[in-house]
Amino acid sequence: MTQPLILMRGIVKNYPGVKALRGVDLRVDPGQVMALVGENGAGKSTLLKVLAGAATAEAGIIEIDGTAMNIRSPRDSQAAGIAVIYQELMLAEHLSISENVFAGREPTRPGRGVNFHAMHDATAKLLAELKIDARPTDQVGRLNVARRQMVEIAKALSMNARLIVMDEPTSSLTEDEVETLLDLVRRLRARGVSIVYVSHRMREIFAVADAITIMRDGALVGVRQVSEVTPGEVVKMMVGRDLVDMYGQRPAVPTTPAAPVLEVEGLNAGPRVRDVSFQVAAGEILGMAGLVGAGRTETAMAVFGMGRTTSGTVRVDGKQLRLRNPREAMAAGIAYVPEDRKREGLFLGLPIRTNITSACLGDLCRLGVVGRGRDRKLAVRMAGDLRVKAPSVETTVGTLSGGNQQKAVLARWLAMRPKVLLLDEPTRGVDVGAKAEIYRLVREIAATGVAVVMISSELPEVLGLADRVLVMCEGRLVGELDGRLADEEQVMALATGVHDSQTENSEMER
Repeated sequence: MTQPLILMRGIVKNYPGVKALRGVDLRVDPGQVMALVGENGAGKSTLLKVLAGAATAEAGIIEIDGTAMNIRSPRDSQAAGIAVIYQELMLAEHLSISENVFAGREPTRPGRGVNFHAMHDATAKLLAELKIDARPTDQVGRLNVARRQMVEIAKALSMNARLIVMDEPTSSLTEDEVETLLDLVRRLRARGVSIVYVSHRMREIFAVADAITIMRDGALVGVRQVSEVTPGEVVKMMVGRDLVDMYGQRPAVPTTPAAPVLEVEGLNAGPRVRDVSFQVAAGEILGMAGLVGAGRTETAMAVFGMGRTTSGTVRVDGKQLRLRNPREAMAAGIAYVPEDRKREGLFLGLPIRTNITSACLGDLCRLGVVGRGRDRKLAVRMAGDLRVKAPSVETTVGTLSGGNQQKAVLARWLAMRPKVLLLDEPTRGVDVGAKAEIYRLVREIAATGVAVVMISSELPEVLGLADRVLVMCEGRLVGELDGRLADEEQVMALATGVHDSQTENSEMER
């Protein structure tokens, strides 16, 4: 057998009240792409922290090229040729690419400080090698997310990394950017660089990985070659059960269409919302699809009173709103779950109780004071209804897994009993088990009569949940599809403008 580049054996790590790792093994061979999968809370991040020197194992051995290593700090890990690219990129946005790539390791000239010419030249070679269309002097803060990740990879290679760990590298990328990154992973593998690829997206894993290490509840479940397993089998190993009918049963089509709860007409808000009109009925799930930058998020923000609306009308139950701020939207019964739950959706340092009750404090007040018993009772009920897994509602929400954080956000808005629920990327960064629970919740919410608008970049979940699908391209609605009949090809044709160009060509031929 080939000697592994990295071999972790019997890794144990405990935190107060939590057995994070229960004797876990991880093997990565030279030039291999090893996917690491598991639900949030399975122990993936803790295992990678031990490998990166950010956490110390209480038991177990780490071998590199067959030699036992004592990795006690990130410096030890880097010296061993290991580089970790976290989901939250560790870059200084105000500095240039070359300054980020060589941070703390800048080439110098005796008595003359940093040798910028040598640093830029070395960075230029790395960028060319990785086929990154950028200059060494470009400011990192002006790059898109995809290029920032490429900068992290260039930084790893500048340190002669033999193993690169990528933690959810595509969570904020467009489809084209995802393909660019996967192609780069393949080229790194061809050069002999090993990759540990952490992702919840089965399509990416099966497109690029050689093998899959599956974890559950802090333990190793198994290792499978990609060629010998199906995505469904991997998911079953991750969650310990079959996720049959993941998206739930669609309700029967009503014989008489329900009256619209939300009506949007001729909405214009900045360059990315141009003359948008649509309606959503009670109990309906309306999906909004399109590429990143198509204007979906901006449309939702405008409806919620957060966009710079220049014209158009929004009505709830026939009553026109003024769209001046979110407070007015909330008063009309509109709730908005934002795309970035950590930055925009949660008070990470506060307890679950405060996060759940913050949108309906007015209903809990008596003489301007919130009764502690009342807000706790509401939080306990909502957390129970949405199955938020935590010791109590006093648990700090920032310590929860991604799926439970997302359910806490949903609980907050459902506590105000909305008429319209705007969901922007509701399953971003959550594992497949949590996704199935969120899909169930969305169906249950719609079944109570709430009008749901769901924005998602994952077409399978849009097509699996939505009754109707609106497709946006360059700020405009370019098509509407029946969610029961539409497929990914139809959606992408509209989202990329291919449908329009094909129509124009056929008309010219006539």
